[in-house]
Amino acid sequence: MPIKKVEKIWMNGKLVNWDDATIHVLSHVIHYGSSWFEGIRCYETAKGSAIFQLDRHIRRLFDSVKIYRTEIPYTPKEIEEAILATIRANKMRSCYIRPVVYRGYGDVGVNPLPCPVDVTIAVWEWGSYLGPEALSQGIDVCISTWNRPAPNTLPAMAKAGGNYILSQLMKVEAIQGGYKEAIALDVDGNLSEGSGENLFVVKNGIIYTPPLTSSLLPGVTRYSVLQLAEEAGHKVRETSLPREMVYIADELFFTGTAAEVTPIRSVDNIKVGDGKPGPITMSMQKAFFDVVKNGNDTHDWLKFIYND
Repeated sequence: MPIKKVEKIWMNGKLVNWDDATIHVLSHVIHYGSSWFEGIRCYETAKGSAIFQLDRHIRRLFDSVKIYRTEIPYTPKEIEEAILATIRANKMRSCYIRPVVYRGYGDVGVNPLPCPVDVTIAVWEWGSYLGPEALSQGIDVCISTWNRPAPNTLPAMAKAGGNYILSQLMKVEAIQGGYKEAIALDVDGNLSEGSGENLFVVKNGIIYTPPLTSSLLPGVTRYSVLQLAEEAGHKVRETSLPREMVYIADELFFTGTAAEVTPIRSVDNIKVGDGKPGPITMSMQKAFFDVVKNGNDTHDWLKFIYND
């Protein structure tokens, strides 16, 4: 969906006009994908506007940068304050938040070290990532022909811009095949994740999800849903899962900041269960939305923005 322009973007410590938020065409990031980012949501809850899991997102951003032997020229607290300032400057009640750290203009060789580390924070309105009916009716997905990286190739635990070239291949393949999304397998042929979402499988009342060793990003929403599931009394297993599990699963769903908790109704044109969102999936969606929409937060996951 097209980005809806707002007034201000934060760049290297200053709020600048949207149209002035530019970088040089020879910036290192353009040529080599040397960036690290987060996708964060601010919700207009029943108790006021609040950012979901801000601390955990910022921690993952710093972890991603560290994996690539880079340092952010700001503290986590300064990044948090910059995010809050950007939302307030644009008078947003709800929005998607994109902090991005990137190697800027300095040298065009592969070596990134001579290039400065720049930071930008943008916010904009964003609705349902996979379509307005996805959350209630579920989506149709396929198994991608593209595998996730093998261990010790690209670091899957880092949310790095260059890593998402593979996600683009998966997404385009799915869309051109008539699907909303794709599921990738890892190097061993086990289930990994979607192009930008973590995967959950429900079978015989047990909730399964692939482990980090299956080449997937440690999702913040994934973490939150795992905790909500355990608190609700569900049996939860993080374990390697063979491809065929998606064909015999009782329920499947994606989690992610953009996808939230999205049911999957078919894989490779094979119905999941009866082809409708299942009861455990919808209970997890309800528990998640009770936090981010109703503001019923018992975990200190919400960071409220305004004093109203």
